[in-house]
Amino acid sequence: MTKLKTISILIPAYNEEEVLQHLYERLVKLAGDTSDYNFEFLFVNDGSRDRTLEIIKSYAEKDSRIAYVNLSRNFGKETAMIAGLDHVTGDATVIIDADLQDPPELIPKMIKYWEEGYDDVYARRKSRAGESWLKKITSETYYKVLQKSTSIPIQKDTGDFRLLDKRCVEALRLFRESQRNAKGMFSWIGYKKKEIMYDRDPRAAGETKWNYAKLTNLAIDGITSFTTAPLRISTVFGGLVSFAAFIYIIYLVVRTLLYGSDLAGYPSMMAVILFLGGIQLLSLGIIGEYVGRIFNETKQRPLYLVEEYKKSGDKK
Repeated sequence: MTKLKTISILIPAYNEEEVLQHLYERLVKLAGDTSDYNFEFLFVNDGSRDRTLEIIKSYAEKDSRIAYVNLSRNFGKETAMIAGLDHVTGDATVIIDADLQDPPELIPKMIKYWEEGYDDVYARRKSRAGESWLKKITSETYYKVLQKSTSIPIQKDTGDFRLLDKRCVEALRLFRESQRNAKGMFSWIGYKKKEIMYDRDPRAAGETKWNYAKLTNLAIDGITSFTTAPLRISTVFGGLVSFAAFIYIIYLVVRTLLYGSDLAGYPSMMAVILFLGGIQLLSLGIIGEYVGRIFNETKQRPLYLVEEYKKSGDKK
C-alpha cells in the first residue's frame, strides 16, 4: 500500500481567539475533501494574551492532526513562521494566516501544481478587500522600491500564503538572521515557482495586529535585509552635494576677484547649513540601520524560545 504524502498547514497565531473556530472548521472540511493526503495542522502561538492557546489545546485533545508550538513570549510573525518551519514534518508546507483573509479552499490547487513539479506555489492578490486605500498605495509603492533596489526577483502583491516543497523548507531553515523578511527569503532561495491569482477576503473576525508603525518596520527590514542600495544612494547623493558645493566655492572666489567681496545673506547661509546638516543626519541614519543590524546579529541570540510543543499524533 502506497504511503500517503503529508501536507503541513502552518498557522502563526497571535490573539486570534475570535477566528479559530471558523478556521478549524474550514481546515477540517479541506482535509475531508482532500482525502488523498495526510494533513498536519501546526499552530504557532506567538505569545497570545487571550484564549488562543487554550482553544488550540482543546482542538488538539480531540484531533490528532493538530500540533502546536507555544512560544515563551511574542516574538513577531516573522519569527513565528521560522519557528513553525523548524517543526513541520510534512512533504510540503502551506503557510496561512489565522484570520482567513487567505482562503484554505485554494490549497488543493496549490497541491496540484506542487505535484506537477513546482517547489513554491505562491498566491498573488488580485484584490484586497477590507484594506484602506492608503495601505494599498503604500504597499504598491513598497513593492516597486524593493523590486528596483534588489538583485533578486521580488513577487509583487504576494504575502506569506504559499505552498513550499520540503526542500524549500529545509533551505529556509538555514536563514537564522534576527532581522527577518520572509518575502525576500522566499525569493532568494529560488527553486521552481508558480503563481496563483486570487481575491483576498476581509478578516473573518477579530482585528488586524498590523499598524502602520509595524508595517514601516517590516518595510525597512525588507529593504535593508536584501540590498545595500540605501547606502549607495547616500554615497552618490553626498558626492553630488559635495560637487555642487565645490562649484559654488569656485563661483564665489571668481566673483570676489572680479567684483570685490560682499556680505552674504544670513537666510541663504542658514538654508545651506540646514540642508547639508539634514543630508548628513539622513546618511548617518541609513548607516545606523545597517550598523544596528550588524550589532544584533553579532550577539547570536536564539531566534525564539519554546515553552511547549506538541507533535501531531501525540496523545498529549
